[in-house]
Amino acid sequence: MHVQIKICGFKEPDSLRTAAALGVDWVGFNFFPKSPRFVPPSAAQNLLLHVGNTVPVALLVDADDAEIDAVTALGFPILQLHGQEPPERVAEIKARTGIEIWKAIGIATAQDLETARTYDMADRLLLDAKAPEQAENSGGHGVPFDWSLLKAFTNDPRGTPPWILAGGLTADNVTEAIAQMGAGAVDVSSGVERVRGLKNADLIRTFVETVRQS
Repeated sequence: MHVQIKICGFKEPDSLRTAAALGVDWVGFNFFPKSPRFVPPSAAQNLLLHVGNTVPVALLVDADDAEIDAVTALGFPILQLHGQEPPERVAEIKARTGIEIWKAIGIATAQDLETARTYDMADRLLLDAKAPEQAENSGGHGVPFDWSLLKAFTNDPRGTPPWILAGGLTADNVTEAIAQMGAGAVDVSSGVERVRGLKNADLIRTFVETVRQS
């Protein structure tokens, strides 16, 4: 099985070029100002010159229309909505932009997976660990959720919407995650960082090679 790979939260070109050279499927840019991985649109415009054939994804958190317009004007083909956007807002953004929309859902209980199903207008769901209480960022905390919760979700007779597994993945646990959950796509951020917010080329290389051997 070919497992697709997304690496999220690039801020500088060297590690981005490493990911592109390795042929990862998606690279993410975080436009949430409170994130340690935040990049302003002006910096992202320069980083986009280094993505090669890899598809760039813009991560937004409860963005207003002006912010969405500023980001989509850079040419991103995918928006990843990582805030508290209700289904109606996701549908509105999809209609407004006409591009692919992903919705990140924080998972801590089986009920969270039921909530995920209400976002059937999204092109993909990104199933992430629910952020700790009082956390300023909704993702990138480096902690996995209880993967066993996904068994009922993936075996549900209603079918399963396209999903990406995120939350605390590293080269040390991604093989187990893929084997347990049958994940067809994985997303990593803090798991390829030695310093919070800065990607490490060696960790990227190890993660990608581990996924491809899984």
